[in-house]
Amino acid sequence: MSSAEIHEPEGTTLNVYSYVVKKGKPVGPREVMRGANLSSPSVAYWHLQKLENTGLLEKNGAGEYIVKEKTSISGHIWIGKNLVPRLMCYSLFFLGIMIVEAVIIVAQLLAIGEIPNLALFYLVATNGIAFVLFLGEGLALRKKAHPEKNGN
Repeated sequence: MSSAEIHEPEGTTLNVYSYVVKKGKPVGPREVMRGANLSSPSVAYWHLQKLENTGLLEKNGAGEYIVKEKTSISGHIWIGKNLVPRLMCYSLFFLGIMIVEAVIIVAQLLAIGEIPNLALFYLVATNGIAFVLFLGEGLALRKKAHPEKNGN
């Protein structure tokens, strides 16, 4: 099955797929149920079957599932075995720019003794706002893709 034929996992199926990739070893429905915070092994089994039918997972002889193909997910990137929203990376970019600008402001204040141009403060504020917006949206996307476990 080619990459063009594979449908992207979404919602709970994405959560199950991310768990299996992160685990990196064969997993059964009961383990997926616990790890992906699902209500029953049959729900986990249904999502595992769905992923197997799309060609992302395969079943071994022991009836456990292993990743067959690690696919790209729109709006996310794989960093190692972790699925990270792309917006989080953008927020880190703006944080880096903001830190450099803050260092320039402090250097001008301490080394030269003059107050930096007002435009530099506007740049820091603009990058700060961009950082907060991208971080907030990235965290919301991460929370949607990886719901928290209740009590565990």
